[in-house]
Amino acid sequence: MSKKIVIVYFSGYGHTKRMAETVAQGAGGTLLAIDAEGNLPEGGWDTLAAADAVVMGAPTYMGSVPWQFKKFADASSKAWYTQAWKNKLAAGFTNSASMNGDKLSTLHYLFTFSMQHSMVWVGTGMLPSNAKSATRNDVNYVASSSGAMASTPSDASVDEMLPGDLETARLFGVRVAEVAARYNVA
Repeated sequence: MSKKIVIVYFSGYGHTKRMAETVAQGAGGTLLAIDAEGNLPEGGWDTLAAADAVVMGAPTYMGSVPWQFKKFADASSKAWYTQAWKNKLAAGFTNSASMNGDKLSTLHYLFTFSMQHSMVWVGTGMLPSNAKSATRNDVNYVASSSGAMASTPSDASVDEMLPGDLETARLFGVRVAEVAARYNVA
């Protein structure tokens, strides 16, 4: 049985949007963009309510999610109060310009947010590419277990995102879909 996977994300410059599209490709999921004012499109809350898995994406700005994502998170308090997302799968991804860029702080924020909603977190399920022979374009070169991470230089366009980071995002989407199928969430 196919599971409904929703990728809810905010993207300031397009890089996180590209990651979201790639995660959705791997997961067979639906995209749900948070707009520049921090709002979901009409029907967005219903889309999340109907999801079996929610994958959250946000760029890392100043060591955390941007205010637009935080506004969405704060607005989810109605779902929190009724535990509407309880036992749904959750996962997260982020991008920043620096190799580290405090991306783990963003993933920790997304993890904590999902735990407050009583969701079940899915990590990458990937080993890091950390051997001497590894190259920057290898899958999971940024070496995250918590969620997918990408590093895109601040002066790089969306089209210059590294194929290895995008393949990491795609495989992360595949992982979320596999976990949803295995655990028969509903």
